[in-house]
Amino acid sequence: MIIFAETERLILREMVPADEHGMFALDSDPEVHRYLGNNPITDIDQAREEIKYVRQQYVENGIGRWAVIEKRTNEFVGWSGLKLVEEVTNSRTDFYDVGYRLLKKHWGKGYATESARASLKYGFEVLKLKEIFAAAQIENDASNKVLKKVGLKFIETFDYKGRMQNWYRIKNEEWLSNEINKILY
Repeated sequence: MIIFAETERLILREMVPADEHGMFALDSDPEVHRYLGNNPITDIDQAREEIKYVRQQYVENGIGRWAVIEKRTNEFVGWSGLKLVEEVTNSRTDFYDVGYRLLKKHWGKGYATESARASLKYGFEVLKLKEIFAAAQIENDASNKVLKKVGLKFIETFDYKGRMQNWYRIKNEEWLSNEINKILY
């Protein structure tokens, strides 16, 4: 099993088939899907398919979302990481997106911020990306705060499948010039 990043409290590793129960708990929760189109999964086979999809991204793109594991308990917390987005989103294609999704019981612990920052570090310092984007539904205050906290800058709003989203970007030079990123990781 490949570990891509570690923080003080988290391990960010490749997603594996054994994560199916954690993925099912995550994506079957209607509250987790509140800002994701309100379409939670209903059976474990859907979680298995999502894991296969992510693992295929590793093969095809060299990157995909990672399982987030709490070091203290070895518990599956959710996922975080980068994804190469090839479909048209906000009139763009072939860009890297940072994202995260956590089990509700782990909300409010700072894990989204911690894992997003580690993902950006990997993107800029290991993959040498020029820029990374993110989107969050306008009403999703928590996610919008995380994206700003880790250094992404608001660019514009756009409609994504009937839901208004905030669009963010951070450039490599902005990441490298931010002193907090050098201190924390």
